[in-house]
Amino acid sequence: MNTSKKLSKKQLAVLDDLFKGDLEAPAILQKNNLSADRFNKWLADENFKNQFTQRIEWLNLQSQAMIARYASIAVTKLVNLADSEKGETARKACLDIISLPKIPVQNKQQKGDLQQQKTQELPPALASKLLQALAE
Repeated sequence: MNTSKKLSKKQLAVLDDLFKGDLEAPAILQKNNLSADRFNKWLADENFKNQFTQRIEWLNLQSQAMIARYASIAVTKLVNLADSEKGETARKACLDIISLPKIPVQNKQQKGDLQQQKTQELPPALASKLLQALAE
């Protein structure tokens, strides 16, 4: 496995297009004049897979940072909604507050374990939807 080999400009362009999210895979292949067979060979290449995985990890880290940054705002909004005059809104807010995960005080090792557990519990699609809802 030679991980020092750099990716071609075309491979980097395809990765950029994949992670921008503007196009679906077939459109990306067409835009970059790339056959499905050639793309499948790239997916089998360790360098390409490593770059793909690194980008996913980076996006996950960015999502976690954004969730951490806006978690207190979301909780504050839920608490305010719990005081709503609309009974159903208040009920749902209270249920959401009750179902929030408890964050215990822990040592460094436990923090790492908890972080790994949180990462596994929150799929990227759900994280994206939560972030979009918070942004609105």
